[in-house]
Amino acid sequence: MILYDDLVTWENLLPLTYTRSIAECRIGILTIQEKWAYYLGEEVQIAYAMDYLKAGELRNEDKRVASHILPNRKLADSIKNLGENSILIYQGEEIAFNKASSNSIKIAYQGEITFIKFPWHFYLENDAEIRKDYDLLTAERTSAHVSSDIKVIGENIFIEPGAKLHSSIINTDSGPVYIGKNAEVMEGAMIRGPFALCDNAQVKMGAKIYGATTIGPGCKVGGEITNSVFFANSNKAHDGYLGNSVIGEWCNLGADTNSSNLKNNYSKVEIFNYHQKAVIETGQQFLGMIMGDHSKSGINTMFNTGTVVGVCSNIVGAGFPKKHIPSFSWSISEKIRPYDLEKAFETIHAVYARRSKIITDREVRILSHIYNITMNSSS
Repeated sequence: MILYDDLVTWENLLPLTYTRSIAECRIGILTIQEKWAYYLGEEVQIAYAMDYLKAGELRNEDKRVASHILPNRKLADSIKNLGENSILIYQGEEIAFNKASSNSIKIAYQGEITFIKFPWHFYLENDAEIRKDYDLLTAERTSAHVSSDIKVIGENIFIEPGAKLHSSIINTDSGPVYIGKNAEVMEGAMIRGPFALCDNAQVKMGAKIYGATTIGPGCKVGGEITNSVFFANSNKAHDGYLGNSVIGEWCNLGADTNSSNLKNNYSKVEIFNYHQKAVIETGQQFLGMIMGDHSKSGINTMFNTGTVVGVCSNIVGAGFPKKHIPSFSWSISEKIRPYDLEKAFETIHAVYARRSKIITDREVRILSHIYNITMNSSS
């Protein structure tokens, strides 16, 4: 089966999708691609929205499903049983097809479907997705032992092999808590579900984390966090507040970085949208920050409500930076200047070396493309 990116939705999800397909985004415990593979019990491939993201040629194109759809059991079964020359329709929208043609049979899907169409949908739907993924991953399995120095409230906790938990308080009454393989919760941490700490991720000492929050693989987090999603390998290791936010991969938020998620007048938050190239209404009262891959903030950085940070940007200095910081930017207070591509690669090499990783040719191609389109749009 192929998960294909709808171009408009892919653009609406920028900057999170600049470096990936929608299907490679994480929500709940798993990525959307991983969820479909679990539900279908088969390999799932990706048809990228943009040529520069392609990882190789697809081997087949029999069944296709829009990648911004979150799977469930009923939907997965409907797609498994979708016959050739058929299109699955939901509320007038084509969501899946099997070798479709101009005379295809249109079949209406009667169940419920959840879409991810804008960045804030990741944290809005994260509660439900943690619960679904928790049930998916823990069914008919036994959790690792919870040591006696851990205070667990409720029973919905699952600990994978190799995880370490020390003298912390975990409340599962408001939702399940999942601790991935070789993850660590340090002493003094306080966690309320729904919460997912993915493989090799770490919660630092004294952290305060409210659900529904996902800390992706390899991330390190501390301070206070609520209703946010970290994709993977990003750090917010020190004090500071982050709420109702989505953070991509390989980001680093410096000590005492704070992000506002509520306007002083309690009005709805507006946010920059890449598809419309304009600020749009979100309808959300709570919306913190959306940050693309490889971006970083210096110590004591203050982000305003509804800030959007592109890929490979650095934010430093006193005061609030602008609410839209383009990719490959140095933002110093309210002034923005371009960030040299080779300098950005030097930093990425240094960051990767700390985790024994080497940048791939595909990553170089992707980031170079983002740099070029950003510089061309600003000239």
